[in-house]
Amino acid sequence: MSKDLTTPMLLSQPHRRYNALSGEWLLVSAERTNRPWLGHEEFPQPDDLPTYDPSCYLCPGNVRANGERNPRYDSTFVFTNDFSALRPDSPAASFSDGLLRAESERGECLVTCFSPRHDLSMSRMNAAQARAVVDLWSTESESLGRRFEWVQVFENRGSAMGASNPHPHGQIWAGNARPREAEREDATQRRHFEATGHNLLIDYAQQEADGPRDLGSDDDWLVVVPFWAAWPFETLVIPRRPVSRLPDLDDRARNSLANRLIGLLRGYDELFDEPFPYSMGWHQAPFDGIQRPHWQLHAHFYPPLLRATVRKFMVGYELLSEPQRDITAEEAAERLRSAINAADPAVAQPGG
Repeated sequence: MSKDLTTPMLLSQPHRRYNALSGEWLLVSAERTNRPWLGHEEFPQPDDLPTYDPSCYLCPGNVRANGERNPRYDSTFVFTNDFSALRPDSPAASFSDGLLRAESERGECLVTCFSPRHDLSMSRMNAAQARAVVDLWSTESESLGRRFEWVQVFENRGSAMGASNPHPHGQIWAGNARPREAEREDATQRRHFEATGHNLLIDYAQQEADGPRDLGSDDDWLVVVPFWAAWPFETLVIPRRPVSRLPDLDDRARNSLANRLIGLLRGYDELFDEPFPYSMGWHQAPFDGIQRPHWQLHAHFYPPLLRATVRKFMVGYELLSEPQRDITAEEAAERLRSAINAADPAVAQPGG
């Protein structure tokens, strides 16, 4: 179990931290948030959205860009992305010329609407509504996993993270190639398991529980600002028991996850008193029929904001050398815990 940090280096001095999940290092430069800022500022998206927007291509009954009309859905809704990055009918092909290599990739891209309400982000949902989203992620992962090896569930929230529509929604992309992040995390988790006989992220969850970076976990889930966080208010969500994929979550774990996500996201919105932008995604074991006892399901949340209107840019040193953060993970966790505790538990809209 983690203890309070007393090492001055970790509290206030520039230092590097090791990311046990990616196998990479990052630079921590505490107190750089005090520097003056004259660069680009982000402005929050409106918080007074209507429950229904006739011009929104994701609202029930509306026509999408391809001319198809959405059903008048009353819970969650899934459809094939009208502008998919992957297609299931791409012809098999490859190219190789010395150092130049390319190969075709088949796949499928889905849009997942979390609610028929245009204004109901997950941070405003009640437990039943959030549980429906968890079930949606699980059901679609299982279905896509029958045909594709890698299933990536993710959500971009807010224009600062490239979301093209404020309607609460995410995406699922599936393909047969295992992407870079999957390869890294498979390798680090496998090495730890082969060396210790233990699951890396379960060991990490046990070490972090009730520590200075814990954001309010329960018996089923750890929610934490990871020791190695690169983004200012990055968080990691990990089941406390062995589970490799979203479809493997039992009823209790799904209910608990819904509540943990609501608490975290309300805390994010409370932090700067605005709808908080982020990219989040689930990393689950490949659906290739191979048992991977070393792989633990987990979700990453990558919010960009360092201050209310100032985002963290991964540029310069970060692009050319290694990630760098401006506040310690411990300070970020303390601020997030305070925001989570201060968030209004009745923020979900009546009748949503």
